[in-house]
Amino acid sequence: MTIKIAVLDDWQGVARTSADWTALAARAEISFFEDALPDEDAAAARLADFDVVMSMRERTPFPASLIARLPKLRLLSVTGARNKSVDLKALAERGIVATRTEAGEDGSATAELALLLMLEGSRRVAAGDANIRAGRFQDGIAPGFTLSGKTLGLIGLGRLGSLMARYAKALGMSVLAWSPNLTPERAEAGGADYAAKDDLLAKADVISLHMVLAPATRGIIGARDIALLKPGAVIVNSSRGPLIDEAALLAALHAGKVVAALDVYDREPLPVDHPLRSMPNTVLSPHLGYCVQENFAVFYRQSIENVLAFLDGKTLRPLTDGA
Repeated sequence: MTIKIAVLDDWQGVARTSADWTALAARAEISFFEDALPDEDAAAARLADFDVVMSMRERTPFPASLIARLPKLRLLSVTGARNKSVDLKALAERGIVATRTEAGEDGSATAELALLLMLEGSRRVAAGDANIRAGRFQDGIAPGFTLSGKTLGLIGLGRLGSLMARYAKALGMSVLAWSPNLTPERAEAGGADYAAKDDLLAKADVISLHMVLAPATRGIIGARDIALLKPGAVIVNSSRGPLIDEAALLAALHAGKVVAALDVYDREPLPVDHPLRSMPNTVLSPHLGYCVQENFAVFYRQSIENVLAFLDGKTLRPLTDGA
């Protein structure tokens, strides 16, 4: 019987060229899919006949309800070191193996994108690019502001937040940091000064979010928090969309209070009719934080290794709750 493998969510069309598929193609039938699955029904219809699914990060969630509709699934190979959108209990109950890959590079890709969003939010180069391509020049582009001498407020100071702190200091910025469990000593070790949340929000010219999405962090920036920001402050989010209360953000954008520089959204891909698409005081990136050649090379190479090991009766890099 021929093993059928689905490679999902190859939105940029890079899977085939990011790794050597020769060994796997000799043992299985591989189908590559570059479109985004709009809902669970579409995912169930697409994947019903596949034995193995190779997914890209959290682009397609695998809740228990979807897993129950995949009768042939034997292996789910996800990319990245963790994936909270997969119901591991439901997989285990069905005897389906779940594997993962390493995270890829050291986080520089996402931190560098956050830096880019901060720079873009303060200078509006993309708006200038659009003007030039439309036959205009500086028309309608509001003056930006320099980052040197300004204050960056970091919501979260883990690996990525610490990288962002280093980048900001190289630009001559002061760096404040807050998270629910952050101490002054840990803030100093991460390259920032500790500040209470309200104090950070009131002082920051730019805030940048660097937290894992969890029940306790969902909506950690809400209407009250946004109201504390300076007029014209830039909100950078390259972590997870639901960290910010979307309704509160939209209201602040509509009022012209803030600039939002975003790489992540509550729903991805961002719906074509979403109001963010028409807001003038936004910089929008299509979740490119981890999308670099170095990461894709690791993701696809290790996914292939995981599937080959599975076909040989072994489990390589199992996905666990603590991964």
